[in-house]
Amino acid sequence: MASDAGAATTGFCADVAVVILNWNGRDFLRRFLPAVLAHSDGATVFVADNASSDDSVALLAQEFPQVRLLQNGANLGFCEGYNMALGQLPGFRYYVLLNSDVEVTPGWLRPQRELLESNPRIAACQPKIRQYSEVPAERQQFEYAGAGGGYLDELGYPFCRGRLFDTLEADAGQYDDPRPVAWATGACLLVQATAWHELGGLETAFFAHMEEIDLCWRLQNAGYEVWYHGGATVFHVGGGTLHKSNPRKTYLNFRNGLALVYKNTHPAELPAVLISRVALDWVAALRLLLQGATPDFQAILRAHWHFLKRLSYWRTQRRQFPPRLRATERTGVYQGSLVWAYFGQGRRRFSELPGHLLR
Repeated sequence: MASDAGAATTGFCADVAVVILNWNGRDFLRRFLPAVLAHSDGATVFVADNASSDDSVALLAQEFPQVRLLQNGANLGFCEGYNMALGQLPGFRYYVLLNSDVEVTPGWLRPQRELLESNPRIAACQPKIRQYSEVPAERQQFEYAGAGGGYLDELGYPFCRGRLFDTLEADAGQYDDPRPVAWATGACLLVQATAWHELGGLETAFFAHMEEIDLCWRLQNAGYEVWYHGGATVFHVGGGTLHKSNPRKTYLNFRNGLALVYKNTHPAELPAVLISRVALDWVAALRLLLQGATPDFQAILRAHWHFLKRLSYWRTQRRQFPPRLRATERTGVYQGSLVWAYFGQGRRRFSELPGHLLR
């Protein structure tokens, strides 16, 4: 339930709720909350705690009494945790889903809110995401989760301007332009409250990972736009909760990846896309096995099995939010295979992808 701590705020972003989902993130809260409170232009800051076992809640009461507390009775995961939290916040026009391991900067929120205000069809937006580091040169690198705006290829593989697979670019202003994209990162996501509730928030069955891509894909199918704004910058630690080498993350990414394309791909394109994704997943699994990464290999097998076990559920979700757009009709889609472009053709930067294939 929500605490009564903090008074109503005023300012340019007074109709914005900045919500930080926390699970045992005491150190991140202490490090990054001061900047959020200082640079959010009058937005109300909430921490939604997923039944942390550390002293996160005590820290908030002692050091950040102006932050409003929402407490979940269990660790509900990223998706249900946010759905529960945002369901308790009537009266706000916009929500920001902000990871606890994100350092915001002066002016990070205002340009994004102005963008959404300029066009009611823009339902979601993200800022530029760079790596958080104590090393100045590393802070110039784009960060894996979001970088310069999210894209998909024709098979539903996600990538970003500034990040193709594990290859990260340095920020030299090449992606400063605001533009519509396929998806905006859940690490720092500004979303229109009415659109959020219209689509039912995040897909709870995902638990975590790729949930923002699913939401943004559904937003496009519903007629909304998703944007990136390069005039706002934040820094993301990344992997603060679950490192990318963890087999649990492998499992979630592969299971949710199949669910993502099954739920949202246009009926005429679904059979070919799903068969291709399954085949490429098996290639990835065998590659991991040959590299000695047996736990990750097993994680992919479990991911496929659990996707199939819940196929009736995914079918129901697909009917609830019917896919209406083909790949050529969706913004931010590369009309080709990113796997082939990266591994087969050696294209390591967004700018090296053929422009005529980018929508």
